[in-house]
Amino acid sequence: MSEGPAPIGVLLRATPPDRLPELVAEHLRQHFGAERVEILLADLTVSGLWPLLDPDGPVGGTLAQRCFGSQRPVTDVGSNGIHRIHLPLTVWGERLGVLSVETAQPAGNSLTADLTEIADELALALRAAGNDTDRYARVQRRARLTMAAELQWDLLPGRSLGDDRFLVAGQLEPAYDVHGDHFDWALNGDRLTVTVLNGHGDGMAAALLTTTAVNAMRNARRSGANLVEQAELASDAIWARSGTGHAATLLLEIDLISGHVEAVDAGSPRAMISREGDIHPVDLEQQLPLGMFGDSRYETQRFRLEPGDRLLVVSDGVHAAAPGSRSAYGESGLITALRRTRLQPATEAVGTVMRSLREYHAGHDPSDDAVIVCLDWRR
Repeated sequence: MSEGPAPIGVLLRATPPDRLPELVAEHLRQHFGAERVEILLADLTVSGLWPLLDPDGPVGGTLAQRCFGSQRPVTDVGSNGIHRIHLPLTVWGERLGVLSVETAQPAGNSLTADLTEIADELALALRAAGNDTDRYARVQRRARLTMAAELQWDLLPGRSLGDDRFLVAGQLEPAYDVHGDHFDWALNGDRLTVTVLNGHGDGMAAALLTTTAVNAMRNARRSGANLVEQAELASDAIWARSGTGHAATLLLEIDLISGHVEAVDAGSPRAMISREGDIHPVDLEQQLPLGMFGDSRYETQRFRLEPGDRLLVVSDGVHAAAPGSRSAYGESGLITALRRTRLQPATEAVGTVMRSLREYHAGHDPSDDAVIVCLDWRR
């Protein structure tokens, strides 16, 4: 009795990390009659989808972009009768790109389901392989990163995370020259920890300060420390390292069952909630930024999310941006941009707000880097 093809997951795990695309393309040609295969990866600003198998080939067009944005398969039929099928490459809510397949086989439910399974396995393999090869990172970068940006991007947890309870997404600007702004998150059971930081200073000094803060908070969190202990360990670490730098930080721990949020507000990042069309700031009492003084102590505050709420956290590079002596973006532009995201998932909303911020600068160079984190509580 002849044996069928080995499961794609088994094949991917047996393949060198830099050769995953070729393996999938060959598998699709042999077993699905694919005439053309391309893997499109999103760049760092999530503004384009770039080919991996043929780096000189065309970038992702309208249908691929629609697939990436909607996170659903998109198909069409060319005049030559060839079916083009675009499938999202996503793992745990992290959007990596799109798998595009051209085949003479009709794009029915069975074929789409089979290809979706392959896309899911490929996404998981690409995510795992990122630590062992530079191939995929090179495609995602459209310019050279500064050393500070290199540190910041390596420190990020990802650009989105989610399941049926929530979806959280973040974005940094300018992507290729960030300084001290950063975000971090971790999911542990029914609790999601989210931090947004704004490290003081410029260049490598700011990046190293933020690196110290993030790793100190991770060290505390992974040792079972609560939110206050995370903040205080990070503050002590920054103070011990420099004695002059600081990191304005908002730490949040969200109970994904009840919607209760515990917060430590240690500086300039601001939070607001969008609820049933209304947008209002989260009223928190600011405490000293992490590392401002030795032996700083912090207290928690609490607020609550309602099912369907959107929580947006922005650094002062967003809410306080005032290009060309205009009023601060947070006083008018931010609310307008947030309203435009009402029907978008969090992964699209961060891009909409960031594009609006770029437009607000109207040709003026930003005076500060910026970070946006958007959380949708789906309960």
